[in-house]
Amino acid sequence: MHWKMLQKILTDSVWPGYQRSAPIVKPKIGPFLGKIQEILAADKQRVRKQRHTAKKIWKELQKAGFTGQYTIVKDAVPALKKPSKEVFMPLLHLPGEAPMDFGQALVRRAGVLRKVSFMAMALPHSDAMFVMAFERECTETFWEGHVRGFEFFGGVPWRISYDNTKVCVAKIIGPRERELTEGFKQLLSHDLFDPHFCLVRRANEKGGWRGW
Repeated sequence: MHWKMLQKILTDSVWPGYQRSAPIVKPKIGPFLGKIQEILAADKQRVRKQRHTAKKIWKELQKAGFTGQYTIVKDAVPALKKPSKEVFMPLLHLPGEAPMDFGQALVRRAGVLRKVSFMAMALPHSDAMFVMAFERECTETFWEGHVRGFEFFGGVPWRISYDNTKVCVAKIIGPRERELTEGFKQLLSHDLFDPHFCLVRRANEKGGWRGW
């Protein structure tokens, strides 16, 4: 890292990031962005099936003199459809709720850089977090990570949220319904917590703790 960049980071409590000195020039689509916005605004008054697709908008722009390719319009339309105001969704974690995940990281051990698996479990309501590294993710390390985590927290959370790891899930049978593995059933029967599974490809449901 260049020393000037490091100096900026140390000077500002919040890193300002990079800022463009001038907007990006879009010579082909730029003059027609206003036209696209007019079409999208008019579409709000129409039923969904009668609204313009990106391809229909492209054909309308061609009539107005646009010479660019369809892909340029297809990329521009979603950006113009985005809401102009920021939207904030409150995230609430009740006491005793714990997201859990396995991940991988590079560590240097005895001078050798290698990849290891690690388990992370958190109690976001109280800002407590437990992390433990393992050689690999499997049923045995999954069990041990839970046992050590419960010892660290001094109890068992009433609900633990998971993604759809094969260590827990033998089969996905519905949006939230899962056929559990025998190993996970044994853990549940011993510790008696409520498992909660994220929707497929929606691991972000576990919340912002993943960025700690």
